[in-house]
Amino acid sequence: MKATVQVKLVPTPVQAAALEATLHACNEAATWASEVAFAKDVRRNFALREHTYSEIKQRWGLGAQAAQHVIKKTCDAYATLKANLRAGNLGRPGSRRYRRATENPAVFRPEGAQPYDDRMLSWQIPDRKVSIWTLSGRLKGVAFTASPEQVARLALYRKGESDLIARDGMWFLNATCEVAEAKSNTAPDGFLGIDLGIVNIATTSDGQIMAGRQLNRVRTRECGLRTKLQRKNTPSARRRAKKRRRKEARRAKDINHKIAKHVVAEAERTGRGIALEDLTGIRERARLRKPQRATHSTWAFAQLGQFIAYKARKAGVPVVHVDPAYTSRTCAECGHNDKANRVSQAWFACRSCGFVDHADRNSSRNIRARAEELWRRGVRSITPAPPRGRTRSGAGRKHSTTPSGARCASPPL
Repeated sequence: MKATVQVKLVPTPVQAAALEATLHACNEAATWASEVAFAKDVRRNFALREHTYSEIKQRWGLGAQAAQHVIKKTCDAYATLKANLRAGNLGRPGSRRYRRATENPAVFRPEGAQPYDDRMLSWQIPDRKVSIWTLSGRLKGVAFTASPEQVARLALYRKGESDLIARDGMWFLNATCEVAEAKSNTAPDGFLGIDLGIVNIATTSDGQIMAGRQLNRVRTRECGLRTKLQRKNTPSARRRAKKRRRKEARRAKDINHKIAKHVVAEAERTGRGIALEDLTGIRERARLRKPQRATHSTWAFAQLGQFIAYKARKAGVPVVHVDPAYTSRTCAECGHNDKANRVSQAWFACRSCGFVDHADRNSSRNIRARAEELWRRGVRSITPAPPRGRTRSGAGRKHSTTPSGARCASPPL
């Protein structure tokens, strides 16, 4: 299983200047290669290399490996764009967003991430230093900081490329690691159903509710502050808004990590699998009032699902994705399906048998039952990861238009 370890570089001012110049040159070259690929409609690696390789080396002074990575990064960007268009993540054909994505070549930010392979980057893990290629030559002895757990993972499992990233004046390396998966030879003893939501981030079929009150209050406050900064629209206000947006994203990511860790630990402890809803495309299906749009657009259910999936894969816990259609209005006791069963956001009351329960817990029990039925039919945890480059989280009502079925996810970290 592939995992990513992020370490922070601590370069000297001279080293930082060399890294910055290299990153800018690589991304400028990638933007030029993107224009060539768009104009000539050549978006495959070897074909694009014939048109751009020599020019990139001569004009920007990049080495052979760096030039090849620039070309590959350009082709990957167009492959990601194609996957997003096919998945409908950029709107319908002919829409304004769709046209903006398809009518112009891809552009790379000056500080966009740049991949490095083992010929361009070497690690001295015990000394916590790296040797990295730049336009100014090889920089040796660039220090990095990492926790003991990260250092141990790098020493045991690091394999493949690493990405050089610049963010807010800081430098990072994202190293790819091949971590061994835990193997389970026994079938799960049932499933732990998880209902995902906004008011309650996650509710388990055991009845545990992980409420999102604090996170939602912070998001409401941040939304108001962001509106004020956007109205001001000065350079300092834009910098401030950007900083606050990243802080909010880090907070949500931390909460999702903690929830995912707790869910996987509980499933592993009890020998059960995990049942999640397949909410793919729910944002495109949902029709929302204007006051609801901001709340739904910040609902990071896709991120939480990915965190649960990769932690479960690491622990050897199967994950089954089920069709979420009508799980919130179906009685978990008698199976009666009626819109009137959902009397409020918080409560469920069956009009047929009189069963009363918390609405999210009732939904999680339905999710668990669907996963158990699908597992008995022979469904296994084999679904591939989502398309690369997809960062948007879906949002909206849990009414699926797809046939009832299962998707079992195990995306990389």
